[in-house]
Amino acid sequence: MTTRPSAPLLLVIGVAGSGKTTVARLLSDRLGWPHRDADEFHSPDNRAKMAAGHALTDTDRAPWLDAIGSWMDYETAARRPAIVTCSALKKAYRDRLLGGRPGARLVYLHGTPELLRSRLSRRRGHFFPAWMLDSQLADLEEPDADEHPLVVEIDQRPEAIVDAVLSLLHQEHAAGDVPTGVAEYHAPQSEEQPMSASPTGENWELRYGGQRAVVVQLGAALRHYEVDGRPLLDGFEADSPITGGRGQLLVPWPNRIGDGHYRFDGAERQLPLTEPEKRNAIHGLVRWTAWRLLARSDEAVRVGTSLLPQPGYPFLLDVVAEYRLGSDGLEAVISATNIGDGPAPYGVGQHPYLTVGTDMVDSALLTVPAQYRLRTDDRGLPTGMEPVEGTAYDFRTEHPIGDLRLDTAFTGLDRDARGRALVRLAHPSRLRGVDLWLGEGTRYVQVYTGDTLAEPGRRRRGVAVEAMSCPADAFRSGTDLTVLQPGDRHVLRWGLRPWESS
Repeated sequence: MTTRPSAPLLLVIGVAGSGKTTVARLLSDRLGWPHRDADEFHSPDNRAKMAAGHALTDTDRAPWLDAIGSWMDYETAARRPAIVTCSALKKAYRDRLLGGRPGARLVYLHGTPELLRSRLSRRRGHFFPAWMLDSQLADLEEPDADEHPLVVEIDQRPEAIVDAVLSLLHQEHAAGDVPTGVAEYHAPQSEEQPMSASPTGENWELRYGGQRAVVVQLGAALRHYEVDGRPLLDGFEADSPITGGRGQLLVPWPNRIGDGHYRFDGAERQLPLTEPEKRNAIHGLVRWTAWRLLARSDEAVRVGTSLLPQPGYPFLLDVVAEYRLGSDGLEAVISATNIGDGPAPYGVGQHPYLTVGTDMVDSALLTVPAQYRLRTDDRGLPTGMEPVEGTAYDFRTEHPIGDLRLDTAFTGLDRDARGRALVRLAHPSRLRGVDLWLGEGTRYVQVYTGDTLAEPGRRRRGVAVEAMSCPADAFRSGTDLTVLQPGDRHVLRWGLRPWESS
């Protein structure tokens, strides 16, 4: 006999002023799930006590928590998903609500004391006085890792908080097992996070099974990815600066723009030359920006930034990156929304370096399912396209990289039934390796063996495999350039899937 899984329950927690009720109502509207607020379960005596300025004791709270739990059990017995809000300041309270309810998931709305006080000072007609916030903050025991919370920052619009919750919930479920109403949404950014002492800012660690990944605040770069202790990225250390573009996001264009000059919408534009020796603007404008944390869980992190109008790119974009670990490996989703009042040219890519543990890439086996490669000049700018068949660049069938120097864009990608193109790097033994899959929004892939890196010791130690929406110089040529109209959104989706041969 097959046991049906428990209906999902969301327990939305946070201190007064965190927006629990507003967020839960929006979640209820979006998902179609019933919602109750914990305030509804307070006895008249408890309400009167709080209104008189007296904090509740654990004895006061016990029947209140039991009443909430009874409602959760009622919904579960009816196999209905449900949402309940509760301050649940102490771990003991949360254990009482979550214990024995395997379908329950904890959502923690986090905000600074200053923001919370500001919100409460503007609230009218509520029985909880603003000056009692300090007692709540003193009692607050923030959720531990063993509670597996979804932590969402509240310094963003309520709709954006809901988007972040839904996106993180979505990544926890395999395709076909997503609870009714849960889908993937886009969230704009929160206010800027303070930088840490690290040259790359905060480090956000993700874990799932034997997988571990680290994302940094600087540029939202992917610093590290390992499986069962074996690194699959040639990344960088926590106390090291980023070199060679390792793991960086390339927004609003990947690769190069010759002379940094282009014409768009009838106007000439001049970008700073960030590759001056070749007179190019390279790899976009967000690599050295401190991104903001929007939401996180054990397995995922969601960060964002604003790309503000500036010389050479007078357009306004909201950019969000989300990294997720799951049973199929690591997935990265980079989305950009034009929040300006006119059209904006756009391209995107990302620059991870893969490794299968060989000292040099020469002996690694490479597969690139592409029909064409782009020829380039000595500045790295495309001069034409040619079939790979019959050339040294034909990696449609795996073979060692050897001494071939690659800094090559490929296109005409062969895709599987899921719409993914799989670039494979395999150990010479063929017993293990990693696939980089190219999904939504990817039309090109750049493969780079690092022969021209500024650090000789890092050359040919890993293979950069860069998912790209357009080729180099697309701002000038227009080739596969995305033009975002106001309100338009572009998504680039790629991922890493480790494998071992039996």
